[in-house]
Amino acid sequence: MRCSRLLLQRSNALALYRRSVNTWSAVGAAFNVQHQRLEPLQKNVGLFGVPELSGPAGFQMAQHQALREAEFLVHKACTHPPGAVTVETFDQLSDSLCRVADLADFIKVAHPDAAFREAAERTCVEIGTLVEILNTNVDLCQSLKNLLGNEAVLATLDSDTRRVAELFMFDFEISGIHLDESKRSKAVALNVKLLDLYHEFLSGSQLPNAIDKQVLPEHIRHCFSIDGNRVQIGGLHADSPNELVREAAYKIFLYPNTSLLLCLDELLAGRHELATLVGYESFAHRALKGTMAKTPGKINRATSRDFKMMKEMKKKTHTTNPEVMPWDHAYLSSAIRTEMFNIDPSIYSPYFSLGACMEGLNRLFMQLVGVYFQAEQPKMGELWSEDVRKLVRFCPPSLFAQFSRPALRRSLTDVLKQMGSCIYCFLCCQQAVVHETEGLLGYIYCDFFRRPDKPHQDCHFTIRGGRLREDGVYQLPVVVLMLSLPPPSGRTPSLLTPSMVENLFHEMGHAMHSMLGRTLYQHVTGTRCSTDFAEVPSILMEYFASDYRVLSQFARHYQTGEPLPENLVSRLCESKRVCSAADTQLQIFYAALDQVYHGKPQYRSTTDILREVQEKFYGLPYVHDTAWQLRFSHLVGYGAKYYSYLMSRAVASMVWRQCFLQDPFSRVMGEHYHREMLAHGGGKEPVLMVQGKNTTQNYIFCKTSITVSLKSKYSQTRIFDSQECYRKPLLLKTLLMH
Repeated sequence: MRCSRLLLQRSNALALYRRSVNTWSAVGAAFNVQHQRLEPLQKNVGLFGVPELSGPAGFQMAQHQALREAEFLVHKACTHPPGAVTVETFDQLSDSLCRVADLADFIKVAHPDAAFREAAERTCVEIGTLVEILNTNVDLCQSLKNLLGNEAVLATLDSDTRRVAELFMFDFEISGIHLDESKRSKAVALNVKLLDLYHEFLSGSQLPNAIDKQVLPEHIRHCFSIDGNRVQIGGLHADSPNELVREAAYKIFLYPNTSLLLCLDELLAGRHELATLVGYESFAHRALKGTMAKTPGKINRATSRDFKMMKEMKKKTHTTNPEVMPWDHAYLSSAIRTEMFNIDPSIYSPYFSLGACMEGLNRLFMQLVGVYFQAEQPKMGELWSEDVRKLVRFCPPSLFAQFSRPALRRSLTDVLKQMGSCIYCFLCCQQAVVHETEGLLGYIYCDFFRRPDKPHQDCHFTIRGGRLREDGVYQLPVVVLMLSLPPPSGRTPSLLTPSMVENLFHEMGHAMHSMLGRTLYQHVTGTRCSTDFAEVPSILMEYFASDYRVLSQFARHYQTGEPLPENLVSRLCESKRVCSAADTQLQIFYAALDQVYHGKPQYRSTTDILREVQEKFYGLPYVHDTAWQLRFSHLVGYGAKYYSYLMSRAVASMVWRQCFLQDPFSRVMGEHYHREMLAHGGGKEPVLMVQGKNTTQNYIFCKTSITVSLKSKYSQTRIFDSQECYRKPLLLKTLLMH
């Protein structure tokens, strides 16, 4: 009965793609049609279905419950004989805290109600403080040492359990568990202080700068938000065709804020003090310890001829300043592309309705790994905004039958091999939640549309990680994708520009990593892997978003049903290679600045460091009385790891060329990519995952330079491998070639 029902589901899923463009499937309609409001008389189930979170005060209750559970699990870990149960208990402890902290971490930035945001922020601080205390708990660490030091017991553990045990021990080590009691207490205090500084810096980095409106020429004031006699500037306006608007926005938005400069100084000094206290040369050395890069490396200086092209373009704009300035980069790059290829976003947007793009992703995932989406009607109180959409996924019960308690003793790799090519994963609407405890893959909440006070950033948030629970039931992952897309209005659906489509595919790559990372332990679920590997699945999806074979499956005019002409896609792909070297050089500048800030102390201002690094690595001059570093929010979440975008792009380029360049719909390669990379989350060394073996070819990751090539047809970044393949940690070595 179950098998026939699943076959029927699959048949219905494939039938979706035979419908005309103007007959939306459930997925397309969920994003292209205005949502109906929920009935106010329904029971409030709380945010994400957590009953306590029907109001801001619920965070306090959820926090207390997590703390009580943590106390019990710490006692269990410290008193139970060493064995696999030790690792299971550690993972339960991590999960009990992360389920509250991760949810709060999202709500504090996304909820429109300030009371919810403030309550979530307080919970983040409280849980974060406890985590730092636990990371220096000697008795807790000793229970793990007893396990890892017992060769007889260690031999009974499967590779996944042993890997997670080693990762937990690594967390103890970088937190200073080896220090005496006074120094451990100091390390905890430093970490708690840093949590406050992170919040202060992130909040300040998002605030607009205000200036008396009389300072600005009258003819450009309307381009900004006016509040009485003050003009509020909350962004760079980098795409404005008016040079004076771009210049004014750049100089005002980036004007130094003294208190925020002091906050950044204190943040960087605190990180360095913490790193040296626990035995590292610098914070960068500590941060890179568990990554593919392993240690900070040298980033080579390079220059780009793209800026000469920009200078020629600027002359055509009848500018009073012929020199290319930092506020010109984005606009002039776009102007050059438009002139050379007639790339106008308004030409493309009618072909990229959000619903059509979601159906395209739906079809692509079905072809590659047998996964499809369908929307589910949320319950009252489950969402933080009524324009959020909820997707669910089903998987056949046979898949989850592998995850019984005896299977916990086996390697996850063995389980995946046994599943083989019979993995067919399905999304289903709410009516089909009859197999919820054994058939679902997880939930994706899509917070895609712009709204007041919502951060203008594209992000993936893990709300709950997947893991095998003690009762043998798999805990389903829950994630949020947050974008800033135009909402549908009237009969016009949300229409995306090509860059928005690319961002959508990018973030969905993170979501697929979270959904398909079927790990036994939540500590390594999905995107919980080394930072310089976590961006690989998302950047890989950008290649699919630029391939006509993929776009032709769903890009249809939302009114006429006309397919997107191939020549438009060809022009779009060609245009992406124009000025790509300059764009990559900008990323190199960001990565270099991040590394210098987190290296050995410079004993000078962060602005002086910025000026020097910008002149060395970027190619455009520093502008007096600006402090771009105060808007560099990645310094918090990606501290010493911003290079990850460059390294991940190199790996993603390799995967694309070797697996999907010839056939972007290959089921064989899709399942190979799933088994060798996505399924493991952080449960396997990243370098080993990119060395995954195929039945016909070994994919050995060779000595690599990240190199920009303007000759590649399908990608902006290519990998030039030396003849000497090796299995040592990768080094980041950045070059620009023309």
